[in-house]
Amino acid sequence: MALSTLLLASLASTATAVRLFTSSWPTDGKGNIVRAITFEPGLGYAYGRPSASLTTVSENSECGSTPTWLELDGSTLYCLNEGWAGAAPDDSFNTLTVSADGSLKLKASTKLPLPGAVANQFYNNKQAVALAHYGGGGISTLKALPDGSFSELQTFKFNASGPRPEQEASHVHEAVIDPTGKFLIFPDLGADVVRVYSIDENEITEKKSLQSKAASGPRHAVFWTPNAKPNVDATFLFVIHELDNTVVSYKVAYTDDSALAFTQVQSQGLYGDRETPEGSRAAELLLSPDNRFVIGSNRNATIMTVPNPDPKNATLIPSDTLVTFEPQKDGTLKFVGLAASGGSFPRHFNLNKEGNFVAVGNQNSGTLDIFKRDVKSGKICERVASLGGLGQLTNVRWA
Repeated sequence: MALSTLLLASLASTATAVRLFTSSWPTDGKGNIVRAITFEPGLGYAYGRPSASLTTVSENSECGSTPTWLELDGSTLYCLNEGWAGAAPDDSFNTLTVSADGSLKLKASTKLPLPGAVANQFYNNKQAVALAHYGGGGISTLKALPDGSFSELQTFKFNASGPRPEQEASHVHEAVIDPTGKFLIFPDLGADVVRVYSIDENEITEKKSLQSKAASGPRHAVFWTPNAKPNVDATFLFVIHELDNTVVSYKVAYTDDSALAFTQVQSQGLYGDRETPEGSRAAELLLSPDNRFVIGSNRNATIMTVPNPDPKNATLIPSDTLVTFEPQKDGTLKFVGLAASGGSFPRHFNLNKEGNFVAVGNQNSGTLDIFKRDVKSGKICERVASLGGLGQLTNVRWA
């Protein structure tokens, strides 16, 4: 018994600490913060409670009033400020440097040509970046400059809407680059289209859009090829829809006129055999690091529970869900299972490089929750760590 205890203690002490970064919106006028957080894996789960740990090592409020989207590139962290929570709109794209101790410092800040940016995608070997403007109903592109700032390239503003109240205007929600690096797509939740642009050296050019089902609200998307390499003969697109809670699979064709054509392969719900709960709102969609699984998040439908991280509190916590699918060679998605997100409103989540941990930002709960994941089966397992009091979490990234 003593030997086993010593062995477990040794394993715990040698577990490698990993850093994460989170962004959060303000709560009660506070919380517009980007954090560096250390995750100590520990032994996973002991006595029904998480045995790993999460510790905040630094906080920074230089991203503006409403930090919404993060992207990490070595010692540089890009932070997109949606800009709606300040005394005046302060939408901006910010470059922060990350020190060895996890501290963050603003290097440059660029005012944006449109308001309400919620996601970005670098392209042309990181020489340019495309922004999706939910609040501004459009797209902008910026050129990267040596000092960490950006200059404006192009701006596209859309006059479009859909049949639902949430679709009173164009609401572009994400920017995604295709496997060849020659196209960008932008799901437009307000207009029920996925906008398509070809990439040239100095500009992007609008192509024919992918039309989604009316009132479906396309939010996020991922491209997939069976061998994880560019393959114009076997490329698929998976689109998650916030308003009708579906994921739709498309076969992608690269046409002779430098455009993309789409053939629908499959459409299905996000709860497996369960009926979609009333009020559910789909959010994120990601591909696992090994290219074998697609994972989405379901918000506003707490159909599961998780143990309270406080060992003195036996009250179970209502939880939203993450859904896992396994892509097949024909582009269909095979349902693998549902797992708890750890709290309410998982706006964003991310997998570490090995794919054996999932970090979930539960927006309404204000918690960062880490789950163990079985890489072979793709199933998300027990929660191993939780950190609360983080405000309305909007994005999480592993270092």
